[in-house]
Amino acid sequence: MRWVWDANRGSPVRENATISLGSDGNFVLAEANGTIVWQTNTANKGVVGLDTLPNGNIVLYDSTGRYVWQSFDHPTDTLLVGQFLRATGGPTRLVSRLSEAEPLNGPYSFVMEQRHWAMYYQTKNTQKPMMYYKSSEFGNGKGALAFLGFYSAPENDGNYAFELGFVYNMSKSDSSGTSILSRPKYNTTYSMLRVDADGNLRIYTYDENVDWGAWEVTYVLLDRSEDAYAHASECKLPKRCGSLGVCEDFQCVACPTPKGLLGWSKGCAPPTLPPCNGGANVDYYKVDGVEHFTSEYNEGSGPVSLAQCKDKCSKDCKCLGLFYRAESSKCLVVPELGGLVKVANASHVGYIKISK
Repeated sequence: MRWVWDANRGSPVRENATISLGSDGNFVLAEANGTIVWQTNTANKGVVGLDTLPNGNIVLYDSTGRYVWQSFDHPTDTLLVGQFLRATGGPTRLVSRLSEAEPLNGPYSFVMEQRHWAMYYQTKNTQKPMMYYKSSEFGNGKGALAFLGFYSAPENDGNYAFELGFVYNMSKSDSSGTSILSRPKYNTTYSMLRVDADGNLRIYTYDENVDWGAWEVTYVLLDRSEDAYAHASECKLPKRCGSLGVCEDFQCVACPTPKGLLGWSKGCAPPTLPPCNGGANVDYYKVDGVEHFTSEYNEGSGPVSLAQCKDKCSKDCKCLGLFYRAESSKCLVVPELGGLVKVANASHVGYIKISK
C-alpha cells in the first residue's frame, strides 16, 4: 500500500486524535482535546455522506449525489488517474514532501503554467523558485492551459496494452489533446504521478498480475538511461550531487575545490563565506566546462564582462557562485550551487565564491 494524499501535511496529530463527519456535514480532524487541525469547511452545505471512490478520490456528497467536496481538488504531491490541475477554481501545482518519512512541504514543485508544465526548486536563499525543467508547449499556439489531467487509457495500435500521460484543454482555443509519457505493456489503471522527495517526477503503476514487486516505476522524467521517454539526464536534478558536485554521465564525478577537482563524496560542499560586507573580502575559483542545473532555461543577464559578473555576485550576499558564457558574455548568478552539469563547451565556466 502507498500513501497518495495528505490532509494535514506539516501538522501531524498526536495520540487519541479523531476524524469525524459531523451532523452539520463538516469533515474534521481534531486533537484529543478538541483542537481542530484540519477541516473541509463544508458545514451546512447539504452534505449527507462520505465515500472513497475506486479511483482514490475521497468525496463528500449531497442528497442528489453532487460532490460538495473532493480530495481530487486538493492534491499534495500526487495525481491519480483522472485527477486534474486547473488554471481557475483549482490547484495548479504539486509540492513534494521533505522526505519519504516526513510529511512536510519539500522544496520541489510541479507547476501548470500558460502553455507548458515545469519543475521548480525553492531554496531558502531566494524568494523566486528556480526552474530546472520545462515541457514542450501544448496546443496550437493559441490560448493557455485550462486544465491538465493525468490519464491512463488502452493503446490504439495494439503494440502496447495501455498508455500513460497528460490530457489537456486550452482556454480561448479549440485545442485539446493528449501528451503520452509512457506505454507499459499491461493495464495501468492503478497508476499515480508523483513529485518525489528527490525532485524527480515519476509514474508508479500497480501490476495486479504479479505476486511480488507489484509497484513498478513506469516513467521517470530525469533518468540515467538513454531511453526514448527519458526527457533529460538525472544530472539536471538540483541536488543529484548534494550541495555541490560535478555531474557527468549520470554520476557525481568530482568535487570542485580551490585546489582543483577532487574525488566527490557526500561531504562536498560550498566554501564557508565570511560576513557579507559588499564583496570586499571574497574571491572566486574557476570550474571549466560546467553549467548550473538551471542554465538550460536561464542564461542570465548580459552581455557583461566577466569582471562585471563577478562584481554583481560579490555585492549579492545570497550569491554563492556564477556561471559565465564567454561566447555570449551572459552572466548567471545563483543562490544555490548543487549539481554542476558537465558540458563539452569549455567556454561555459563556473566560478564559486570563496573567502579572500
